[in-house]
Amino acid sequence: QVQLVESGGGSVQSGGSLRLSCAASGYNPTRYCMAWFRQAPGKEREGVAGIDSGAYASYADSVKGRFTISQDNAKNTLYLQMNSLKPEDTAMYYCAADDFYDYCPGSWSSGRGFSYWGQGTQVTVSS
Repeated sequence: QVQLVESGGGSVQSGGSLRLSCAASGYNPTRYCMAWFRQAPGKEREGVAGIDSGAYASYADSVKGRFTISQDNAKNTLYLQMNSLKPEDTAMYYCAADDFYDYCPGSWSSGRGFSYWGQGTQVTVSS
């Protein structure tokens, strides 16, 4: 059974940093797209960053230059390093995975097509 478990969320002041982790168990495909999403209260879910099995990364414009997605295949863990955090980054952050393709399709940020989701970790940024 595939399980994705996020951790690393918390409360920080504006300008601070956090690193989120997503530990995958029962899941070790040779091809995949894994991604981080976020959803703030009253807002739609937003794709933040995606990475494929070739380590090609994609980012939402709102986080480019501040967030970095990475993976440790040996630990089966996905990371999201978040720097220069802003109050508008406040949201529940989720990781997701799919192994239909060996790349993240152009529609990845919609969240459609991802088979597996974690339960989320809360990030709160105060001004």
